[in-house]
Amino acid sequence: MKVDRLQTPVDYLKGVGPNRADLLRKELGIHTYQDLLNLFPNRYIDRTKYYKIRELQQTSAEVQIVGKIIHLKTIGQKRGKRLVATFMDDTGKMELVWFRGHKWIAESLKINEPYVIFGKLNFFNGVFSMPHPDMELLKDHKSGIQQVLQPVYPSTEKLSKKISNKSIIKIMQNAFMESKNSFYETLPDSIRKQYKLISRAEAMFNIHFPQSTALLKKAESRLKFEELFYLQLQLIRKNILRKQKIKGYAFEKVGGFFNDFYKNHLPFELTNAQKRVIKEIRKDLGSGAQMNRLLQGDVGSGKTIVAFMTCLLAIDNGFQACIMAPTEILAIQHYNGLKEYGDALGIKLSLLTGSTKKSDRKILHENLREGEINILIGTHALIEDKVVFKNLGLAIIDEQHRFGVAQRAKLWKKNNLPPNVLVMTATPIPRTLAMSLYGDLDISVIDELPPGRKPIKTVHRYDKNRLKVQAFMREEIAKGRQIYIVYPLIEESQMMDYKDLQDGYESISRDFPKPEYQVSVVHGKMKPADKDFEMDRFAQGKTQIMVATTVIEVGVNVPNASVMIIESAERFGLSQLHQLRGRVGRGAEQSYCILMTSHKLSKDSQTRIQTMTSTNDGFKIAEVDLKLRGPGDIMGTQQSGVLNLKIADIVTDNAILKAARQYAHHILKIDPNLQKPEHHMVNHTYSMLVKHKNIWNYIS
Repeated sequence: MKVDRLQTPVDYLKGVGPNRADLLRKELGIHTYQDLLNLFPNRYIDRTKYYKIRELQQTSAEVQIVGKIIHLKTIGQKRGKRLVATFMDDTGKMELVWFRGHKWIAESLKINEPYVIFGKLNFFNGVFSMPHPDMELLKDHKSGIQQVLQPVYPSTEKLSKKISNKSIIKIMQNAFMESKNSFYETLPDSIRKQYKLISRAEAMFNIHFPQSTALLKKAESRLKFEELFYLQLQLIRKNILRKQKIKGYAFEKVGGFFNDFYKNHLPFELTNAQKRVIKEIRKDLGSGAQMNRLLQGDVGSGKTIVAFMTCLLAIDNGFQACIMAPTEILAIQHYNGLKEYGDALGIKLSLLTGSTKKSDRKILHENLREGEINILIGTHALIEDKVVFKNLGLAIIDEQHRFGVAQRAKLWKKNNLPPNVLVMTATPIPRTLAMSLYGDLDISVIDELPPGRKPIKTVHRYDKNRLKVQAFMREEIAKGRQIYIVYPLIEESQMMDYKDLQDGYESISRDFPKPEYQVSVVHGKMKPADKDFEMDRFAQGKTQIMVATTVIEVGVNVPNASVMIIESAERFGLSQLHQLRGRVGRGAEQSYCILMTSHKLSKDSQTRIQTMTSTNDGFKIAEVDLKLRGPGDIMGTQQSGVLNLKIADIVTDNAILKAARQYAHHILKIDPNLQKPEHHMVNHTYSMLVKHKNIWNYIS
């Protein structure tokens, strides 16, 4: 079957017809032969074992038996009738039962002819029965495509009522008969030899009709490699082409501001990781192509100072820079933290958020247009049309996964050439996910903490240990330290959680009474001004305990806070627990995170708590989180489109992903335009991929 034949509408395939074709289109998006052949099974049923009736156990497992029907009868029941057949082999008897379609089933069954039956067992009144079994005459069973492992295809409730799995297998067999397995090869021989991959035709046949478990594994490996290879090829090539096509502003010199800050104002020695990342950024900025870099770094790893030094490179080359944060608290924190450096250097920083007064905005807009503001820090307010820069050369986006693609794109249009872009995240993204989601970005990682930072000690305590925990709190407060106590907030039951927080606040106020102790409380229902007032009191050391919901997850920096107590820790996700823990450990003192839970913990909760107590490494935590939740959940649904993989799984197929990416890099290095004769098939497949936007629409 040639490529154009594969585009034949599925209506014309034997066993389908207009009605079934319509259902397949609506329910599974299957329009052509090709779509059908790319409907891969969810799982497989082992059809190698045949049971004797005497061997059957009281289980709901699916079994396969060879025997004969010796008797048929119709039995009346409260609603309608049922058809019952007595089925026997040389060891005993059982019943086959049908609750619908009696007439045509009774007419089609052959008495005393050997059948192979397959289905789930029931056991009632000492008799085994099988409702609505799959049945095949033994002679047909032997002459058909021998299926050691029977595929079970994805379906929907509506589809399964009209087209059974057995029917889909038959339709699939017809598609293969018509195609005669003439699938064109999409991978060069060299790569197939290197990774011991079977041919595409063999893989396609064995994914649908595996001749053995070993061949099924080989078919899966081959198709997974192919899917991941073309995904990576697309991402890497997109990156290369973007660098060739999209010219950026070249920051050719490292000037006075950068050098002055580095020599005279840097508050601490940069870590080797920070130095390495700055070097990577400088190389990008000097290339003349637009920088598009993702900066990953754990909580407290020093991303902000790297961002500020990147802004200084822009200013040294006569450009403006902006930093966009997802929340007002975070934008204010960046502004307050960086303003003192700016003042020391004689650089003008401004802040723009939703709360900025109208009169102040007017002046700010004017100063920005005139080029008097060097660095603008703010929230979504930065992307408003009224915000016009004189010459924006660098845009830094913090916690970028909280911004949509359209929002980020608006920043690009703030100048004739798009600004250089640095996106930052403190939510570590596992390497495998980063390779698939952000393969078209260059990635920098700050993977070490500043010197002098002691790792946070994390412990798990049950509710019954509360008195010991409170004694520990008193000891820490006596040393002059401060404490966070965080309660969960789940949207569906805000009232209940609000009460949890209130109860917690009241009991803490009783156990830590005034005037010896001062307690702050912060939650999402407070007015912003009240929230800021309470946070400010805590930041200034006027209160020793901050009782809060997760509003403090991002944006509070109190170096004197040394204890984070997380109540009902089992109700938090891993990345949230890790972010909350990052609120402490910001000073030189030893810090602690205490995870309080009830005794009832699910398996996943146990895994999360164990992970938190065993490591402080955000990347290791992210890997566990990815395994527990899957890629779509971690990045939010808006990001998961690229991960609609048909057969590969970026969590379990990590090794295949790395090999596929490595090979994609290699092939583009030796043949950037895929023009060599041995890469003809890769070029053809890649062109189809770009055209159809979906790997499996064309690989055949």
